Formats: sequence, structure tokens, C-alpha cells
Amino acid sequence: MVDMSVAEPDRLENFPVTFFAVMMGLLGLVLSITAAETAAGSTGAASQFILGAAVAVFAVLAFFYGLKLVRHPSAVKAEWNHPVRIAFFPTISISLLLLGTALAPRIPDVAFVVWSVGVAAQAVLGLSVVANWIGHRSFQQMHLSPAWFIPAVGNVLVPLAGVGFGAIELSWAFFAAGLLFWIVLLTLVMNRLIFHEPLPGRLMPTLVILIAPPAVAFVAWVRLTGDVDGFARILINIGYVFALIVLTQAPRFLRLSFALSWWALTFPVAALSVASFVFAHETGSQFHRMIGFGLTVVLALAVATLVLRTAQAIRAKQICRPE
Repeated sequence: MVDMSVAEPDRLENFPVTFFAVMMGLLGLVLSITAAETAAGSTGAASQFILGAAVAVFAVLAFFYGLKLVRHPSAVKAEWNHPVRIAFFPTISISLLLLGTALAPRIPDVAFVVWSVGVAAQAVLGLSVVANWIGHRSFQQMHLSPAWFIPAVGNVLVPLAGVGFGAIELSWAFFAAGLLFWIVLLTLVMNRLIFHEPLPGRLMPTLVILIAPPAVAFVAWVRLTGDVDGFARILINIGYVFALIVLTQAPRFLRLSFALSWWALTFPVAALSVASFVFAHETGSQFHRMIGFGLTVVLALAVATLVLRTAQAIRAKQICRPE
């Protein structure tokens, strides 16, 4: 997906941290297809193949961003100090958490190591981003977008594999932190969307991120409590409500040109798909099972399209360039 031309010094310097949003989409697809395969009673060959591809892509992205960190630390610092891109740094830890979750039923020992590194990275990056938000820097309303939910989403991902690894109290701690900041940020983001200027075109796709926190929180809550209770139902239905709200903006999406931010569409759809399958499994709801299958098909088509568009953009040298 990433050709070696980005290793040229001028290209490498502009290799964006937002590339890790690609990993969230690919690993989200793995989890969604795994849930669909389980619901359909199939072998799991498709999810295995995509997981292998995702691991390869993650290795490439980690290699190039590691090179950027070594060769161009000032460029990495500039991204960290960017009022929008700083929220994308936890996509690195989220990728590790998702990878550990995807590997858990396949290679538990390796999964635990990857998940543990992801937890540590999420703690460091999540706290650092929040400290930066409330520190001496001044942020403006135009800097706020649904991308700010990314650190909160990372926290509520921890229980997905953490419960199976026996890290119950740690999972509750991360879940509580994620839920708290989701509520706070939801208020801020909705205020920005309603009372201030519209999101710029490149950030419009991040609207879909509104779906992710309640969908992931639903799955995490069921993992932690073992029950689809009233609160769980509230969470998953909030996810559906946000999905419908996002659909009302579809005509605006169709008028936008391609950017890496389009990958923000994928993980929230995957999260709602998995949540639907979990709800169907726990309650026996065939309606939610069909929603899960439908969302998985939409997600697979979206990822395939975005892989093609991203490859075309890389070939045309339209991504790793100064902004």
C-alpha cells in the first residue's frame, strides 16, 4: 500500500501519522468479518487473509514512521504540536490494541504481548494528548472535530481483549476513562458542529467517528458485565442514531475529493457491525444479525475502494507532501 518512494528524505519528512487510520480500518474489517464468519458458521479464511495483510501494512507503516522519528524528529514534533493531527497519534496504540484483539482467538500468547504494548502506549499517548489539550496551548473552536474522540475510543477498546486476558480491573479503569472523555468531548463537538462554522472538507469524513465510541463501549460493556442490560441497549442505540445522523450528510461526502481522512469512515462502521453481531448473539435478534451482515458488506466495499484510492494517491505523490 505504501511504496518505497516515501523513504526519500523530502517525502519521508511529510509521512503523516494519519496513515495509521488505515490500520484502524483494516483491523476493524478483520474484527467485523470474524464476527460475520462466527455468525454464519464459516471457516474464517477471509478474516485470516485480511489479518495477514493488515500485519504486513502495519509493519510497513511502523517502519517508515520510525524512520521519520529518527531522521526528522522536528517533523514529528510539528505533527504533535498540530492542533488537529495530535488527536491521530493514539491511532498507533489503537492499532496495537486492535491487533492484539484480532490475534487473541488465534495466537493468544503473541496477542497478549501486542495487547500489553498497546495498553501501555494508549496510557502514555492518551494522557499526553489530554495533558496537551488542557495545558498552556490555546485551542480554538475551528480546531475541534470528531477526530478528538480517537483517544477516548482507544480507552474503551482495552476491555475487548483485556477481559479474556484476565485484566478485569485494568479494563474497567480504561473503560471508565474512555466513557468519561467521550461524554465531555461529545458535548464540545456537538457545540462546535451546531453553533460554529462547518467542518472543512478534509475533516468532513471524521463525522463518522461519532458512531465509534458508543458502539465500542457497547461491546466493552458486554465483555465486562456479561449481559445486555438497559445501559448496553442505550449504548448500541446511540450508535445507530449517530449512524442515521451521518447518513443525512452523505450528499456532502460525495462532493469531497479523496484524502487520508476518508479512512475515518471505516472503523466506526466496523465497530457498529461487531456491536450488532454481539447484540444478536446475546439476545437472539435476527434483525440485528442482518444489520451486522449488511454493515460488513458496506465496510468491505468501502475498504476495497479506499485501498485503491490510497494506492492511486501514493502513486501520484499526492499524500506525502507538505500541507
